Amino acid sequence: MKKILRSPIARFFLALAIITAGIATYRQLYMVAPEQQYRLQAVEKGDITQTVSANGTINPVTLVNVGTQVSGTVKKLYVDFNSKVEKGQVLLELDDALLAAQQKQSLANVQSANASLELAAANEARMRSLFAQEYVSRQELDTAVQARKAAEAQLQLAHATVEKDRANLAYSVIRSPVSGVVVDRSVDVGQTVAASLQTPTLFKIAQDLSKMQIDANFAEADIGSIRVGQTVRFTVDAFAGRNFQGEVKLIRLNPTTVQNVVTYDVVINVDNPEQILLPGMTAYVSIAVAERKDVLLAPNAALRFKPANAGNQKRAGGHPGGAANGGIPKSAQDAFSAKVYVLEQGELVPVSVSLGITDNRNTEIVAGELKAGDQLVVGDAQAADKSKSSSSSGSRPPMRMF
Repeated sequence: MKKILRSPIARFFLALAIITAGIATYRQLYMVAPEQQYRLQAVEKGDITQTVSANGTINPVTLVNVGTQVSGTVKKLYVDFNSKVEKGQVLLELDDALLAAQQKQSLANVQSANASLELAAANEARMRSLFAQEYVSRQELDTAVQARKAAEAQLQLAHATVEKDRANLAYSVIRSPVSGVVVDRSVDVGQTVAASLQTPTLFKIAQDLSKMQIDANFAEADIGSIRVGQTVRFTVDAFAGRNFQGEVKLIRLNPTTVQNVVTYDVVINVDNPEQILLPGMTAYVSIAVAERKDVLLAPNAALRFKPANAGNQKRAGGHPGGAANGGIPKSAQDAFSAKVYVLEQGELVPVSVSLGITDNRNTEIVAGELKAGDQLVVGDAQAADKSKSSSSSGSRPPMRMF
């Protein structure tokens, strides 16, 4: 036996046997089976809904800005924030001393104009009598007639000035144009308001808080899927976990462009019978734009998965589910194509599929030979284990230093 082991050939084969046995043992102990190397998830059948989302602001359907047509100092204030008002109710009064004095002056001008008219009329009558007796000329009579007509015009002008001053005096009392709730008050007692170039806003009154609307800005990529009458679901931060519902009322044609991003204002009608939705709240809006029933669903993680050596993978021609792009039915040509991976005899095999709508978790499989129950590769199990271990180690509390 010792002589045999001294032979170089025998020693070579002995070493080779030891190495082979070691490799086999290593594979048995440390090599991971392909099924354990990747994370798998089955293709399922079910319903899917595609939505578009945006943020918006809740506003009253009718918000009336109450202003003033005359200037003055606020003398009395009758309402405050959240006050319920009726149409015609007094909201505030301005100091009317100057306006009242102006009206008195206009009334005095009316009396003066009336007296002038009486004098002009008497002069005209006297001139007509003298003209009949040929004591005055036709020109003098015409002058008297013209003076009487001018006095009449002055009297009409004085009456118009009185009406204007009377209206201005009435405008010193601000009344509510609608019934509703005061949501904003911009003045206080003693404050001077000036109605010069534009009417200052004193109050904002929401006509009916049981009917609200959402102004949501949707991206131009999503606006083509939105239609008037579609059902809208939304949430607000004030009532976390509660879903509200509305309806698309209007898609405004006026676009807004901010940093080359184009958005469109979509107006959504909302019933607010409890009046818990307040003006100015942020609404997180979601509109269902497409829905499919009982279709094949592929997890989006399978669509994102790309193996490290994708270029060396076995092609899909030999796999019964590996339909090439040319084999996609004509009805699915409007969909977009993608590639998923399945395990076949321990190897990754790419499978081409045609996809439809998505809900950001699953995507509809429009065409391809995948069937319910097929296991798709959604990730690397070892990478997932490493990320879990790193996250768990990163979550450990730091050691206290003394």
